[in-house]
Amino acid sequence: MSSAAAPLAPGFANGGVSYWYRAIGLPEPGPRLIGPLACDVCVVGGGYTGLWTAYYLKKAQPDLRIAVLEKEFAGFGASGRNGGWLVGEIAGARERYAARHGRPAAVALQRAMFDTVAEVVNVAAAEGIDADIVHGGVLTVARNAAQQNRLADMVAESRAWGWNEDDLVLLGPHERLEVADATGLTWSPHCARVQPAKLVRGLVATVRALGVDVYEGTPVRRIRPGAAVTPYGTVTAQYVIRATEGFTAGIAGHHRDWLPMNSSMIVTTPLPAEVWDRIGWGRRELLGDMAHYYTYAQRTADDRIAFGGRGRPYRYASKVDDAGDTRPETVDALWRMLVDMFPDAAAGQVDHAWSGVLGVPRDWCSTAVVDHRTGLGHAGGYTGHGVAAANLAGRTLRDLVLRRDTELTALPWVNWRVRRWEPEPLRWLGVHAMYALYRGADARERDASDTSGLARIADAITGH
Repeated sequence: MSSAAAPLAPGFANGGVSYWYRAIGLPEPGPRLIGPLACDVCVVGGGYTGLWTAYYLKKAQPDLRIAVLEKEFAGFGASGRNGGWLVGEIAGARERYAARHGRPAAVALQRAMFDTVAEVVNVAAAEGIDADIVHGGVLTVARNAAQQNRLADMVAESRAWGWNEDDLVLLGPHERLEVADATGLTWSPHCARVQPAKLVRGLVATVRALGVDVYEGTPVRRIRPGAAVTPYGTVTAQYVIRATEGFTAGIAGHHRDWLPMNSSMIVTTPLPAEVWDRIGWGRRELLGDMAHYYTYAQRTADDRIAFGGRGRPYRYASKVDDAGDTRPETVDALWRMLVDMFPDAAAGQVDHAWSGVLGVPRDWCSTAVVDHRTGLGHAGGYTGHGVAAANLAGRTLRDLVLRRDTELTALPWVNWRVRRWEPEPLRWLGVHAMYALYRGADARERDASDTSGLARIADAITGH
C-alpha cells in the first residue's frame, strides 16, 4: 500500500460534526431548559436511543410527560456521524449472552436484531422520515487466505447458531462488487443504508409532534434517583433514562462505565458513472471486510463513497473531541485503504473527514436496564451497531418502564451488568496495544493462510 497523501477537494471540510450534516445543513438551535421541570420520564441524551425511547413511550401512552435533555443539539453525537449501517448484527458477544442465559436466549436476541431493520424502515416510512433508506443488505469481503478462512468460519458458525441460508449467503469474490484482491464475499439481507443525520433529525421532528419536550443546549451534570441536574434547573421524574452512549464518561459517577472509542470517516467527491460501471454497487449494499482493523463503507445517495475505520481509537482519560476533527494522517490512511480496495475511486478526491465516538463496555456486550427501585435506567454500549440496536433498546426500555412482560423484556441483554474499565493509564495502554496488535496481525496475514496470533493476543487484552 502506498504512503501517498489523500487528494483533498476544493472546499475540503474537516469536522463540523459530519458530512451528513453538511449535506442537509446544521439544525437551528432548539429551546433549552429554563428552570426546574417535573415530568414522568426524563431522557438524558438526544441521540437515537433517547429519541426512540421517547417515541415508543409516547406512542404507547400518550398522556406521559416526557422530556429529552441534550447537551448540544439532538443528533450531535454518533447518531449524526455514523456510517449509515442499519445492521441487524447482534450488539454484543452472543457466546457471553448464551453463557449466562442459554443458547435460545442469545438466538432470540439475534432474531430481534434482524427484525429491527424492518422496524426502522417501516417506522420511517409511516412517519414520513426521508433518510435515503435503501434496504439492500450488507456485503462482507475477504481479501487474503486468512480472511477467507475467517469468512468461511463465520458462515459455518452462523449456521450453527440457527441462521438460515437466506440470512447469510456465500457469494463469488466479484459477484456483486469489484473489490481489488477479493477472495470471497458474503451477503446478508439484514441491513439497510441510511443517511444518519436525516434519520435522527426526522426523529426529532416526529417526537416533538407527538408532544415530547426536547431541550437542546442543556447539559446534564449529574443523574440521581428521580432527578437530572442541569445548569438551568433540575428535572424531576419517576424514571430517568441515561441514553448517552459514547458520551457516558462525561456524566458524574460514570467515567469508567463505557469506553468512548473513536471512529473516523471520509467521503469522496461524487464519482462519475464510468467508475460506478467498473465498481458495481448498483444495489447500494453496505460493505465491511474481514480485517481485524476493519473498515466500513457505503455508496451514498449522491454517488460518493463514505468510508470509515479506526483513526485515533482512544483518547487518554476517556476524553472526547466534540468537534469531530480528524488528524491528517488518519485522512491519508483512510484514503489509502479506500483506493486499495477500489483503485478506480482514485478518480475522486476527499471532500470531508470527521470523527465520532461509540460506547464500548468492558465485555463488549450491550445492555438495556431499568431499576424500578431507583427509577434509573440506561441503554447503550452498542460497540458500533447502534443504528439498529438503539431502536431495539427504545422498544425494550418502553416495555421495562411500563412494567410490561414481553418478548423484548426477556431478551438476555436486559439488566445485563458488567465490571467497569480499568483506571488510567491501564485503559489507554490496553486499547492502543489492542489496535497496534490488530494492525500487525493484518500486515502478517497478507502472506499467511491462518489468523495471526497477534489478533488473539489483542482479543485477550481487552476481552473483545
